Amino acid sequence: MGGKGRAMTVLYVDADACPVKDEAVRVGERHKVPIHFVSNSWMRLPESEFVTRVIVSDGPDAADDWIAERVGRGDVVVTADVPLAARCVKAGALVVGPTGKPFREDGIGMALAMRDLKTRLREAGAIREGGPAFTRADRSKFLGTLETTLRAARRQAPPAPGPSTNPGTNPGTNPGTGKPPEG
Repeated sequence: MGGKGRAMTVLYVDADACPVKDEAVRVGERHKVPIHFVSNSWMRLPESEFVTRVIVSDGPDAADDWIAERVGRGDVVVTADVPLAARCVKAGALVVGPTGKPFREDGIGMALAMRDLKTRLREAGAIREGGPAFTRADRSKFLGTLETTLRAARRQAPPAPGPSTNPGTNPGTNPGTGKPPEG
């Protein structure tokens, strides 16, 4: 339901080291959704009426915790952090990596296992690189995937309860039945 008790899609960006901040704002503005950039320190962000800067306390998972505690069905998260992606997918959110790769429930376990394996291999000195460089093709794929993902998320977020969706609250209706009063 668009996060905890909300009925609107929110775009959360794990902003520390995120290479697609401008692109996230471009797509978020097109959909007119709130965009929360969450980081451990101040950083330059794109200007937009939809952007909210959230600076959390220092700590290894403070930004992740802030996002994971608020995200829910109908929300979208942009992150390269696999454990955060797993938490958000579990909460019902749709998650996209900066390269445009979606994190899905059916593949998140494998993504976590690969992350752990690469960490162990790096610690043992068997591999040294952090991964391939970020490319224009990654940026382009991200834009397309985020566009599609935001559309899907907005369909998932149920409408806010109101007169048309909660029959017992319409003016001139009987609260018990939702029908006009007799007489």
